[in-house]
Amino acid sequence: MKACVIVFPGSNCDRDVEVALAQSIGRDPLMAWHGDARLPKADLIVVPGGFSYGDYLRSGAMAAHSPIMRDVVRKAKAGVPVLGICNGFQILTE
Repeated sequence: MKACVIVFPGSNCDRDVEVALAQSIGRDPLMAWHGDARLPKADLIVVPGGFSYGDYLRSGAMAAHSPIMRDVVRKAKAGVPVLGICNGFQILTE
């Protein structure tokens, strides 16, 4: 299994998710920067918790408009599982 974790400015749980996935699936997940336009090929996409962009506006509102999110939506519609944790779930609902 290949997993991918999205990293946003101010997020603080992306590294925790990286360690948890590495221990559970036996390989390091790919880390994708929020400003990238495309995700690497993965079987699971994780949007971690923390406070993306410092959460200044409302939970996840700014992060939801990051370039990478268009590809997250596209891949989710194609059937790739997406896990949102804490603020990551709030990003997904935006």
